[in-house]
Amino acid sequence: MLETTSQVQFIQITEKYSGQRLDNFLIRELKGVPRARIYRLVRRGEVRINKKRAKPESRLAVGDKVRIPPLAMEQPGTLPKPSPGLITALQEAVLFEDADLLVLNKPAGLAVHLGSGIRLGLIEAVRQIQPEWGEAELAHRLDRDTSGVLVICKNMNALVELQAQFKAKTVCKRYHALVQGNWPAELLEIDAPLQRVLAGSGERFVRVSKEGKPSKTSFAVLERFSAVTLLEARPQTGRTHQIRVHCQYAGYPILGDEKYAQNSGKVAKNPQAEA
Repeated sequence: MLETTSQVQFIQITEKYSGQRLDNFLIRELKGVPRARIYRLVRRGEVRINKKRAKPESRLAVGDKVRIPPLAMEQPGTLPKPSPGLITALQEAVLFEDADLLVLNKPAGLAVHLGSGIRLGLIEAVRQIQPEWGEAELAHRLDRDTSGVLVICKNMNALVELQAQFKAKTVCKRYHALVQGNWPAELLEIDAPLQRVLAGSGERFVRVSKEGKPSKTSFAVLERFSAVTLLEARPQTGRTHQIRVHCQYAGYPILGDEKYAQNSGKVAKNPQAEA
């Protein structure tokens, strides 16, 4: 892990990190630096690979030199310890484990990583629970208020292999969501570009916009109730809040989604979505 420095630093990539995405590498190395700032550094060209500008999704290779600008970072030892209750909850949430993977049933309300206003996320807690989980990395992410299956890699080889499968779209992600209203049976797919936006209040959210990135989600009705519909959602792309925003865009927001659904708090406390 890098420490606070007033000098530009260069990191040479070894076999351990070959094939990893630049953003994931930076998030692990730059402990204490908010994710939003890391992405800004990459977009502005302050982080470079072999003296060239790069994108967050750029893959690292053995021998690459990554330029890191001067940064002020959280010092070692400041990361909170997980509470006994959280430790027990995570240990009981294990669905599968082998030498390479740890699969958890993530509870709703728990962020998968630290960020703005969040000092300890699931992955930071997991690394402190058992020695063999010390190098754990998220293979993918789930929204804070989404429950369901979360895959964690216990070593870098597993992470690179699994991320390659996600990129090749050989992994099928399925989510169950309870939405407001009677979802039309003929509405099987939403293809609407999504854009991340920073509001004047400082809140970050996602909206449908022609300036956004291509985003597509497939839907199927599983069950109907008097005022809500249970859906299966299969994202074909992996945008932030994709399912939530696409449901809102269709006019059938996820039940309990206070960020994207009007009056959702009157019906349920948390968004009713599960992976």
